Amino acid sequence: MIDSKYKWQLDQPADSSVVDKLAKDANIDPFIAKMLIQRGITSADVVEDFLNPSVSAFHDPFLMHDMHKGIERIQQAVENGEHITVYGDYDADGITSTTVMYETLSDLGADVDYYIPNRFTEGYGPNVEAFQKIIQKGTSLIVTVDNGVAGNQAIAAANELHCDVVVTDHHSLPEKLPDAYAIIHPRVKNENGDAYPFGDLCGAGVAFKVAQALMDEVPSDLIDITAIGTVADVVSLRDENRAIVKFGVQAISNSQRPGLLALIKEAGIDLGRFSEEDIGFGIAPRLNSLGRIKDATVGVELLSTFDEDRAGELAKFANQQNDLRKSLVDQFFTEAVQSVEDSGDISQRHTLVVVGHNWHQGVLGIVASRLVDKYQRPTIVMTDTDGSEEVKGSGRSVDNFDLFKAIDPIRDQTIGFGGHHSAVGLTIKKDKVPVLKDQLEKAAEEQQLDLSVKPKLAIAGVIPVSQVTAVLCDQIKTLAPFGQDNPKPIFQVQFDQLANVKAMGKTSDHLKFSLVQGNNRLTAIAFGRRSAAVELQNSQAAVQVVGEIGENTWNNRTTLQLMVDDLKQTLPPVIDERTHELHRKMFATVGTYVFFHEKVLKQLQGYVGDQSQVVMYDQVTEASANGNRLYIVDCPDVLDDLVQLLAKVQPQTTVLYLYKKQLISKIGMPDRNSYAKLFRFVKEHSNVNIATQLKQISEHLHISARTIIFMVQVFLELDFITIQDRVINLNPNYTARDLKTAPSYHLRVEQLAAEKKLLVSNTHELVSFVKDCLGV
Repeated sequence: MIDSKYKWQLDQPADSSVVDKLAKDANIDPFIAKMLIQRGITSADVVEDFLNPSVSAFHDPFLMHDMHKGIERIQQAVENGEHITVYGDYDADGITSTTVMYETLSDLGADVDYYIPNRFTEGYGPNVEAFQKIIQKGTSLIVTVDNGVAGNQAIAAANELHCDVVVTDHHSLPEKLPDAYAIIHPRVKNENGDAYPFGDLCGAGVAFKVAQALMDEVPSDLIDITAIGTVADVVSLRDENRAIVKFGVQAISNSQRPGLLALIKEAGIDLGRFSEEDIGFGIAPRLNSLGRIKDATVGVELLSTFDEDRAGELAKFANQQNDLRKSLVDQFFTEAVQSVEDSGDISQRHTLVVVGHNWHQGVLGIVASRLVDKYQRPTIVMTDTDGSEEVKGSGRSVDNFDLFKAIDPIRDQTIGFGGHHSAVGLTIKKDKVPVLKDQLEKAAEEQQLDLSVKPKLAIAGVIPVSQVTAVLCDQIKTLAPFGQDNPKPIFQVQFDQLANVKAMGKTSDHLKFSLVQGNNRLTAIAFGRRSAAVELQNSQAAVQVVGEIGENTWNNRTTLQLMVDDLKQTLPPVIDERTHELHRKMFATVGTYVFFHEKVLKQLQGYVGDQSQVVMYDQVTEASANGNRLYIVDCPDVLDDLVQLLAKVQPQTTVLYLYKKQLISKIGMPDRNSYAKLFRFVKEHSNVNIATQLKQISEHLHISARTIIFMVQVFLELDFITIQDRVINLNPNYTARDLKTAPSYHLRVEQLAAEKKLLVSNTHELVSFVKDCLGV
């Protein structure tokens, strides 16, 4: 049975009067009003700002800490012809923020270049050696972008060399800020104790604000690049960021940047339908791959060049790096899974540490994320390298475990360590790996890590397939751009039938199926859920599906589809599994197995596991059955025996095997003429040996042997005949009696009634009957 990956949390429907009022006041559809209320937007003014952001959404850049001071120093450097170096970072936000600052300063006529540190040799942020090298080449002003607020040591070194540093950053603030000439940061408070009105800008966003201050206007020509950094860095898409991305998507759709257009072409993106999702899944990964695999410096050249040939060359390179990144991730993930399975850590540990050999360091964080998704526990993925006694790696965590806090107690045993709650990077000696593993397990105990706690998934509402229309899809689009703090709404889609389940993708890792409701059909795509195919095709368990409603365009034809976020199966209260054969695997699940025939129980008792119960129907107790899975193994002879059993229990699920080797209904009840024929035969023939003469009697009377044996039993019970050593004779003293008074006759009537209700009926009839007996 398919279990959900997430804990589904269905949003409580807003009060209809509140929805209607907002819809009327803001002149919007009630559906949109409902979605906005879920996002905490309840007034018409805020609705207008949210749905239709304008230039007024951009705050005064000089409200940001040290903006005046930093701008004055940059302007001074430009006017005096000082050489300025923009010091960036190797991820997509760092590349875009470097591009924004570099282009801004270039447009001002500055003597400027840029420097992006190497992930593998220099690491993140200000580097003393890098700063020294930059300054030795004549730089007198360094402007950091997307880093610097924690670069105390390197900035102190720059000060000693008489080079000023203007920090522009957005990352978490350290206990002590560096002694920079200026620190432009949206969350650093000014001398009045006030911070910038919106603290969730990314690095590119902060660079954009510096550009706005330098240009004395909103730099619309840079909003495309800024939007890429904003989406890539997964910052809040509210307030200023929402305006940046909304305008940025429009700008990219009409972009004239050769590098950006070439990158979009390589990614196979349709500019006519461009959205923030194309940034997140198409552009950003290719820019990130540059820094993950080799050197991110070419990313700035790609975005800023006006040479179409060079742009095409760099775009192809970025695409190749992205393909390489994906292949490396797939390779290392497969090897990591094998390592985990071979180690047996899943059954023994709450945390995972995987150490590979000569794995590319740039993709370890992605591999760790995929392992967390697969195993739902904190994971660190590391690698050793030939000729080194060190292992380096990245870790990712689950919501209810602080990974940074877990490792911090052994910081002194690491060579390098940093990060936050959900992600860390570290370098340790090989012989310290066992120490790291033990510390993580200790922290799991201290933090009371509960692996049964699933991450939460917010469900916006429940809608039937029939309501998934192009109009609904267009309404959802009005809430875009989607991202952090403004997620694309996820819906639970109701359907009557699930059909056409099949694997898809190059490696058949994904699933495609249809949700059918009447004449309506919706295609659903579930990435990475191939393992669920068999259950979806064969199980009687009810399936529930949640996902995002979107569009798919193929061969110029656009259709609606559901991108599945999660699915689960829930067992119905009664499951029809009627069978003519019983085998061992049918008794593998823990439950209470009920029998109506002791002979069958003795034959099958060895199939049932120790954790399950095997019991005759008249010995079932409420304690043994309530809340458990109840299996009705064989078919009762008397229907009332089952009725009384079900009336006194409340199982979670009742599974009906109702095994019966041979159906009595195939023989039926003999008619009066058959009884008369057999009676005359016995009366006219003495000493009939039922054992040796049965076949001849059957052929003579044209009555089946099984029916003759049944009638003989009835005659015996009514004292019509005598049997001694299987020899039958008429009882000379018999008296006329009603056939129906014979116990065997009565039992056969009961058996036929039970078979008709339990074995001959269709599934709907059977399940309805049992549910009525259970009172569900």
